[in-house]
Amino acid sequence: MNSPQISSEIRQQVQKSREASLFLANLDNSVKNKILHDLAKSLRENSAEILAENSRDMAEAEKMQESGELSDSACKRVLLNEDKLEQMAKNCESVAALPDPSGQVLQATRLDEGLELFRVSCPIGVILVIFESRPDVVIQISALALKSGNAVILKGGKEALNSNRVLAGLVRKTLIASNSAPENSVSLVESRDEVAELVKMSAELDLIIPRGSNELVQHIQKNAQVPVLGHADGICHVFLDEAANEAKSLEVTLDSKLDYPAVCNASETLLVHQNFSDKLLADILQELQDAGVELRICTETEKRLQNFPQLKLKSAVEEDWKTEYIDLILAVKSVKSAEAAVQHINHYGSKHTDSIVTENAELAEWFMNTVDAAGVFWNASTRFSDGFRYGLGAEVGVSTGKIHARGPVGLDGLVIYKYKLYGNGHGVGRYSNAKRELLHENIALD
Repeated sequence: MNSPQISSEIRQQVQKSREASLFLANLDNSVKNKILHDLAKSLRENSAEILAENSRDMAEAEKMQESGELSDSACKRVLLNEDKLEQMAKNCESVAALPDPSGQVLQATRLDEGLELFRVSCPIGVILVIFESRPDVVIQISALALKSGNAVILKGGKEALNSNRVLAGLVRKTLIASNSAPENSVSLVESRDEVAELVKMSAELDLIIPRGSNELVQHIQKNAQVPVLGHADGICHVFLDEAANEAKSLEVTLDSKLDYPAVCNASETLLVHQNFSDKLLADILQELQDAGVELRICTETEKRLQNFPQLKLKSAVEEDWKTEYIDLILAVKSVKSAEAAVQHINHYGSKHTDSIVTENAELAEWFMNTVDAAGVFWNASTRFSDGFRYGLGAEVGVSTGKIHARGPVGLDGLVIYKYKLYGNGHGVGRYSNAKRELLHENIALD
């Protein structure tokens, strides 16, 4: 089998990232925190330049939207404003306030006198993050990577090219000014050809995190030569049980869909128990309709709502149950039981986030134990599935897999561990043929 052809420029860039990662692995936490605070300051001081570059991107994104090259939701995600810039700065500060995830002793064992084994968290190394639309991801990822001691290579979409450039540039300038961390701790690639080369690398990269469309994630998963952390879809559900509280049903349903429809943790399907109040269901759907949501309902739900002609309803088709709209569209289905709701979720869902609204605590626990998803909520909006809201400082993405990290991935998902063995000239020969037994005693951790 032939080795993939990788350009010397890409190999050199990745080599610089590798060298930076080795430096970062030994960087003191206080130094990393200062860099993050300096970055927050730089974002605030350079807001006018950032917004000017973002205006250029928005003009191009709107042209792409008009031509059908970019979806409405993706176009909206390109936009930056003063509030978003301030949130980006606060994210840097919140990440700085978190404990250093690297260098933590996870387990300690005394194998023998003078022979002690420690399992210690450590950075993953060099991470490639591929994302679309949202330029604020540049700061989010950079902050988490620096704090966890990883070098990161960023690839954004062409629709946010200028914003990505200016933000990555500010990160690199902050690193240079710190005089304590390599500039190449964070780098940017811009062309698809560069990404095509990067994903072929096996020894040089340690992890790839794709953030974006289903097509993007699946393409990376198919072609990558190293582990991929991410999710292809965000098909999230809210289930209104027959024992649901009226006010909670209204708030959770509306917030899950309307708070920010263009993201992966917005709900796409509303499941409703057949004994849930038809009048309350109609009221909830009316609120959604008034907010501009297109409602696509099953045959059974249509029958339930015959006495509410003010609702403008469309018939749902099979494809609706497995579609991530990331838009003002909601599929609605009536189910006979909680068991039927869970069956629907586990069949059509994307293992992202699903919520039940009920006053039945036993049923809620059963639902959360039985639904196969990274996030399972009780009487809470699916929009809470977010690294910042979880207290992770920020997130590099959401993983729906079951290896290494799951759900919103923050600092803890950017470290792995290594075993450190401290001996005093020990060799395994002294333990052969039962000459001496290993102790295997746990060492208490502080």
